[in-house]
Amino acid sequence: MTASSTRCCRSLNLLGALLVLWLAATAAFFSPPAHAQGIEVRKASVTIAEDAYLIDAQFEITLTPTLEEVLSKGVPLYFMLDFELIRPRWYWFNDRVVSLQQQYRLQYNALTRQYRLGLGKLYQNFGSLEEALDVMSRVRRRQEVEPGALRRDMSYMAGIRMRLDTSQLPKPFQLNALGSREWQMSSDWHRWTVNP
Repeated sequence: MTASSTRCCRSLNLLGALLVLWLAATAAFFSPPAHAQGIEVRKASVTIAEDAYLIDAQFEITLTPTLEEVLSKGVPLYFMLDFELIRPRWYWFNDRVVSLQQQYRLQYNALTRQYRLGLGKLYQNFGSLEEALDVMSRVRRRQEVEPGALRRDMSYMAGIRMRLDTSQLPKPFQLNALGSREWQMSSDWHRWTVNP
């Protein structure tokens, strides 16, 4: 009787393990895909005129849980938009014709329960983090250049990225950011050819 009960317990254990595996596989198959955290360039273009250029870009920005928690405690997060326009040269180093940096400041105010997004001296308040990130993710900027700096008979290489500027964080958070992936948010450089 002991041998048959041992065989029965082993069969139940095996059946239980198979049931757990089946449930895990079913949950993974039917659960919605996890949203990636970080910054990703969705699209980017630049239009060149005689004395200016227009940047039009769309990012997808999803904060990590650590960054959301820090933001909810009133610590501002600074994001940097980097843009460059390069004239490739085969005989020497590439010529960087345009280099632009634009800083965004994102902060939560616990008293008003609003998120505040700053760009230079301009600020705008939002009722939710999603609304603030949505506005920050859409970039449309016109920048003037010296006449003749951009030539119509040349091709240029444009590049754009957005990143969390950890150097603007308070010192204790800068130390945390050194070794943690939760704090490292940056899109890859998105590069494309521009023909004026």
